[in-house]
Amino acid sequence: MGREIERKFLVKDDGWRKGAVGKLYCQGYISRDEQRAVRVRIVEDQGFLTIKGRHNDLTRLEFEYEIPLTDARELLDTLCQPPLIEKTRYRVNYAGNIWEIDVFSGDNAGLIVAEIELSREDQPFELPSWAGREVTGDPRYLNTNLSKHPYLQWSKGKG
Repeated sequence: MGREIERKFLVKDDGWRKGAVGKLYCQGYISRDEQRAVRVRIVEDQGFLTIKGRHNDLTRLEFEYEIPLTDARELLDTLCQPPLIEKTRYRVNYAGNIWEIDVFSGDNAGLIVAEIELSREDQPFELPSWAGREVTGDPRYLNTNLSKHPYLQWSKGKG
């Protein structure tokens, strides 16, 4: 059974950018309710189908499968609920851990979130100086919710 344990933090400065190389992501949701999500994602030239189930704030069930790129494009165009999530993901090694920094664009432009995946919920890790407030337990920062209530709408009182 697949499990994902992650912590999320807002990014407060560009200290992470030196040497970071990003990949373009486009993703959408066929299902995006609070207990389960079915996501279609294109990363560069690869397609993925992911099924996630809620367990608690830190741990989720996660099953991900590579699918043909043409299928992923068709699913994004026809079955996924708008708007799509567009972002560039950077992988940064810090203090022996890999951090993923998502720089959102499109309807979520201006939002930058850093995630660290852990092997257990109580695993210690060193917090980088560029990592700001933790938002792990704030559902607004889940990609499923960003697809329903994009970041650009938050300041307009719609998020």
